[in-house]
Amino acid sequence: MNLHDSLTRKTRRFEPLRPGRVSVYGCGPTVYDFAHIGNFRTFAVYDLLHRYLRWRGHEVDFVVNFTDVDDKTITGAAKAGRLLGEHTETFVRAFLDDAETLGFLPFSSHPRATAYLPAMVAFVERLVEQGSAYLANDGSVYYAVPSFDDYGRLSGKGGDNDAGRARIDTEDFDKRDPRDFALWKPAQPVDREVGAVWNSPWGPGRPGWHLECSVMSTSLLGDTIDIHLGGEDLLFPHHENEIAQSEAATGHAFARFWLHVKHLKVDARKMSKSLGNFHTVRELLDGGYDPTAIRWTLLSAHYRSELNFTRDGLDDATASVQRLLDFRRRVRDATEAPGDATGLAARVGEHLAAFGRALDDDLNAPRALAALWTLVREVNTALDGAGGTMARADREAVLDALAEMDAVLGVIDLAESARKVAGADEERVQALVEAREQARASRDFAAADRIREELAAEGIRLEDTPDGTRWTRVRAGP
Repeated sequence: MNLHDSLTRKTRRFEPLRPGRVSVYGCGPTVYDFAHIGNFRTFAVYDLLHRYLRWRGHEVDFVVNFTDVDDKTITGAAKAGRLLGEHTETFVRAFLDDAETLGFLPFSSHPRATAYLPAMVAFVERLVEQGSAYLANDGSVYYAVPSFDDYGRLSGKGGDNDAGRARIDTEDFDKRDPRDFALWKPAQPVDREVGAVWNSPWGPGRPGWHLECSVMSTSLLGDTIDIHLGGEDLLFPHHENEIAQSEAATGHAFARFWLHVKHLKVDARKMSKSLGNFHTVRELLDGGYDPTAIRWTLLSAHYRSELNFTRDGLDDATASVQRLLDFRRRVRDATEAPGDATGLAARVGEHLAAFGRALDDDLNAPRALAALWTLVREVNTALDGAGGTMARADREAVLDALAEMDAVLGVIDLAESARKVAGADEERVQALVEAREQARASRDFAAADRIREELAAEGIRLEDTPDGTRWTRVRAGP
């Protein structure tokens, strides 16, 4: 398996530090609001990696945190007139519900930053004692960036020769260097108002955001992890700062591989509330799209490529998933042909191997989907040529391959469990299709058209073929 490492800027062979067991840390949501579809693009990649590592036979320790104390959560709690924990709990629950709706496997752990305050204080004490951090006059504790020689090696920003010093906060004049960042912040009135204050050797206050992920990662996974994940917007300064403080505190490399997920755009534009293209998962569900279409769309592009999220794309995704469901149903319902397996079973194995090779190549999901569709086309052609019959061994090989692929993609079983169209189950849809066929046979074309229109309003497209009428869900109903 090869992964593209943002630190070395190379695609390198991945082998876990401990054979057969992979440690992964993914920066999770800041729970001040509902996670939007751009966030879930990143988290869908987390789930793809999680599933694929398990598919490859690894045990996986996969930690995805909740940032439940920072400027945004505190501001949100104050505006809502609630304590911090009450405010963030709403969005923690929402994230977990949305993740389950999209078919994410449960991660190994979802630590909350507020549960690790003693460990954070001890971490900062260690950095202060060794001279990597200092107490400022205002009660803040800052990490001394010049004390870390390799600062900037991940992003190429913030080093001694970086004149731009992009995204570096310069408003804190107690800093010794404008690049220094806060590890501990003294309590402010708004912090006290929402209950975001903890005791420390430097006085009451709260942790800095960058500190939180380092402490949760090292506490749960050890000093060095195999893979660190996050959106590309976290590369600098967040991940750069994580490396500096973690490696200074432990003396060990923090992460062996860094993976960063490219941004998502909506209708070819940056997602923004002001543009009216800012979507949450639940808004899309309320708008008539089912979770499988959302999941398929989020996985349809390579994680290092920009994804353009559109409603047409969701419609296409719905049709693609329905095509898979129809295909599996056709294979299951195929009449058993006499005799032994043909060469089809061997070719199915080749397509499954191509699926694995694609994901071995830096999680190349588009190529993996191409291998899946090649399998579908070849089997459909074989069924057409055999009059809808199939040897038992061939059928079992096809169904096994589909199950193997879906263990990574997570779409077919999700679709079958979640798929409802305007409250109508598949039996009702099939009954309407058959009623329409009877109406056509009786030349009652007005009744046949009414049925077609009723199904179309529910997001179902009909296709009349020599073998009968096929139906496909294009989208969920209104």
